[in-house]
Amino acid sequence: MHEVLLSLEIAGACAVALIVVLLLVVLRRRRLMGRLGTFDCSVRRARRGRRRWALGVAQYETDRLDWYRTFSLSPRPSCSFARQALAVTTFREPEGTETGAVQPGAVVVECRLDGEDIDLAMGEDAYTGFASWLESAPPGQGVNVA
Repeated sequence: MHEVLLSLEIAGACAVALIVVLLLVVLRRRRLMGRLGTFDCSVRRARRGRRRWALGVAQYETDRLDWYRTFSLSPRPSCSFARQALAVTTFREPEGTETGAVQPGAVVVECRLDGEDIDLAMGEDAYTGFASWLESAPPGQGVNVA
């Protein structure tokens, strides 16, 4: 009987820990989305031959685009893309399996960042803001919008 109670206590503690972690992820996302200049954005980078979409939230900064992974507890961005090094090559509708991997209604924005191919998936309104942000670079920086 004692072993059964101990197993139930361990299972209960694991369930509570999982709920706490999920609650922290949700609260972090709400805090991020409450900031000015944030939008839902999925990222796909070519690293070690793998190209998978990762869900997240992007935030405009003066000289960079910070991207935060959705399923993370870190207060720091997972990636930062320098504005002057980021160039849009094209944008298109999601194709094939991409439609299930990105947000509904998203467009895929194909970019180059210092020779690396990066795909961003965002809503059409977010793309309009993204293109405007790139075009409105401070003096001395080139315009990198297709």
